[in-house]
Amino acid sequence: MARTAVISGGGTGIGRAIAARFADAGDDVVLVGRRGDVLADTAARFGPTTTYVAADLETVEGAERVAAHVAETTGSVDVVIANAGGNAALHAPADLDGLARVSWAWNANLQRNVLTAVHLVEGLKPLLNDHGRIVLFSSIAAYRGSGTGSYGASKAALHPYAIDLSAELGARGVTANVVAPGYIEDTEFFAGTMTEQRRATLAGQAHNKRPGAPADIAALTSWLASPEAGHVTAQIIQSNGGALAGR
Repeated sequence: MARTAVISGGGTGIGRAIAARFADAGDDVVLVGRRGDVLADTAARFGPTTTYVAADLETVEGAERVAAHVAETTGSVDVVIANAGGNAALHAPADLDGLARVSWAWNANLQRNVLTAVHLVEGLKPLLNDHGRIVLFSSIAAYRGSGTGSYGASKAALHPYAIDLSAELGARGVTANVVAPGYIEDTEFFAGTMTEQRRATLAGQAHNKRPGAPADIAALTSWLASPEAGHVTAQIIQSNGGALAGR
């Protein structure tokens, strides 16, 4: 039976790979992101069961737009995947320095990585079916830091949120989990700043000596969203090739 999956950040990278899994399975897929042209291109490639909503999930209005679309098209949702995010500190205004720059980065990362997830999940919660699935996205940086503090901390904030969601919704058969990837290639995360030396370093930290791929995360997410994973909830699951083992 077809399900409805809402995927934020679904136009590129990890989100797009996840969306492809659901579309290939014949599910109704709703892509969410800020760039309508990117979403439209991705939705067209996945076929008629895939629609999209251009919305900024940092705002309440954006999340309300997504909920209204779901209510009008499918009426309910089975899978909520809050994949949108990124390290806003990489894009801090050039004219800021000192405390002002630090404050900007912390506020921006909390909005980009926490509020985008909270707004999406809370906005769709009234439409979430029993035995639904919620998957949030953290990062290896939540465990070992991100160099500036704000990105890793914002991702770590999602861990207790998933636990609380699981406790709240578990009696209905709903699961809530977090995926924490390590270094993943073929995404827009590094905004063109990745060097060959850094790539080699990050890949070398993995026990299997390779970078991750969006398909790796899509496979894990697809399983967490499956009926077979119904007893896996309130977990933070890493996928990093062993770069940070046993956490």
